[in-house]
Amino acid sequence: MPMRITSRKTTIAFFITLGVCIAVAATVLSTSWVILNWREIVPLILGVIFFCFIIAGVILNTIFLVREVRRNEQQDSFLNAVTHELKTPITSIRLYLETLQKRNLDEEQRREFYQVMLDDTQRLIGTVEGVLRAARVVQKNALLSRTKIAVGPLVQDAIDLARSRHHFSVESLDWARDGRPAEELTVMGDREELFTALSNVLDNAVKYSPKEPCIRVAAVTPDLDHLEIRVQDNGVGIPRGELKRVFKRFYRVLTPGALQVKGSGLGLFIVRAIARRHGGNAYAESEGSGRGTTITIQLPRNSQ
Repeated sequence: MPMRITSRKTTIAFFITLGVCIAVAATVLSTSWVILNWREIVPLILGVIFFCFIIAGVILNTIFLVREVRRNEQQDSFLNAVTHELKTPITSIRLYLETLQKRNLDEEQRREFYQVMLDDTQRLIGTVEGVLRAARVVQKNALLSRTKIAVGPLVQDAIDLARSRHHFSVESLDWARDGRPAEELTVMGDREELFTALSNVLDNAVKYSPKEPCIRVAAVTPDLDHLEIRVQDNGVGIPRGELKRVFKRFYRVLTPGALQVKGSGLGLFIVRAIARRHGGNAYAESEGSGRGTTITIQLPRNSQ
């Protein structure tokens, strides 16, 4: 992996250097043209226009090439992550099945093995569903079912699921003080999609939190037209320069604490895609590495 990263950096540096060299060459040629034809208006104007086109083309081409290199890097990272997320539980399930086949185990050990295999199966299903959901939410022609949704019960169901899934106590994951919304607070949208988005944010907070997590959820109305669901954790945090990038497809934070966390890099991408499908948005706030993160899902109230 380090050799591959070095190779990509070398490629990016090559394209940037090539673009600069072409731009310098175009500048020299155009300047020479202007000097030779400074007394003739038409050739002079044509030379300046041609020079501007060359410079613009070089800049756009360099930007495109660098973006493609970075996109390929993100896709490779995604493939590696998904491969690991698929291979690890499959290997575990196979190992436990072989053990059950070859050895005579007591009932308690069998139940323990069955539970581990069920957990691994759920992990597999979650990975596959995440990939499929990422493909589905970006389809522009996908239909969106809109119903009236009570925000409080929606968030409470997501909190209860996260507690059950990760065996958390109320002290570790709960509503923030004065963060529970009023009973009449509602939004229009697809409940399953919004539940998925909120669950992804909570799972993300859990993954990047320390051994003693403190995750708080709040639903607030900053104005008459919008609702915000905020999930705050005390985890590894996000460098300020990467707060917008974390919502890109396949992107993963490269801080030391975040590198230890497994994932596909699709969770927050799905969150923002779902929020935007509902006419809202999603954004992240953090004071930096090691200082926790707040992910906010912003939605329009009573949108039609």
